[in-house]
Amino acid sequence: MLQIALPNKGALADGAVTLADEAGYNCRRRGRELSVRDPDYGVEFVFLRPRDIATYVSKGIIDLGVTGLDLTYDSGADVTHVLDLGFGAARFCYAAPKSSDLTPDAFTADTRIATSYDTLVRRDLEQRGVDARVISLDGAVEISIQLGVADVIADVVQTGRTIDEAGLATIGAPILNTEAVLVAQNGHTMEKDAAQHFAERVKGIIVAREYVVVEYDLPEEHLPEARKITPGIESPTVSPLNKDGWVAVKAMIERESVNAVMDDLTELDARGIIVTDIRTCRM
Repeated sequence: MLQIALPNKGALADGAVTLADEAGYNCRRRGRELSVRDPDYGVEFVFLRPRDIATYVSKGIIDLGVTGLDLTYDSGADVTHVLDLGFGAARFCYAAPKSSDLTPDAFTADTRIATSYDTLVRRDLEQRGVDARVISLDGAVEISIQLGVADVIADVVQTGRTIDEAGLATIGAPILNTEAVLVAQNGHTMEKDAAQHFAERVKGIIVAREYVVVEYDLPEEHLPEARKITPGIESPTVSPLNKDGWVAVKAMIERESVNAVMDDLTELDARGIIVTDIRTCRM
């Protein structure tokens, strides 16, 4: 049975379960269950600390795992990056008091940096050629500056609200742009049918979120221009209508272009323009 690790708590937990659920798997746990089996598809979902998932996968204890890119890099685990999952987007940044003029380029050997991501920070400092002092904390690093423990923090920032309330602001460019990812031990893992099916289903959900289906009726004389506006993936579907000189057109388009496409189609005298969400797809 294929074992897939999902985060048991934290910002990534809900997104991971929702994604697997939308992909057709039974992964909803009752209470604090540590694992849930879906015998129909030969999969067992194991709920682990997000920080530990890449390590379990790298050792072959778990076949696949959903965790953050930041946590994967910080663990130092040797895993294969299978897919970006499109949720949990954040930045891993340095932050300092708003009143401070300190920047990463000005770090010295005396600069104290509090973080829960030792490996990521040490790697960045090494690239900068700086031997600053890294202070390892297990969460709530924002308060460390106020308590006089650190001069700077390095942490994951999503909305920025938490560090703002702590009187801090990000400094310098992000060390890493992170999001949820699917990881495997190696390429051999993805040769398993159950692993391939899971990855393809999840990919279908992710792609579907980026596209919609547009349908409309159109005077046939404008079809060449309409094909350019809605080319579809391979080609739009065109069907004759029970009205001379008119056709029905159906095509996938990028979600972000919906309103512009509708404007362009309206100028071609298109009628009955309908846009529909896609639940999943295979490209």
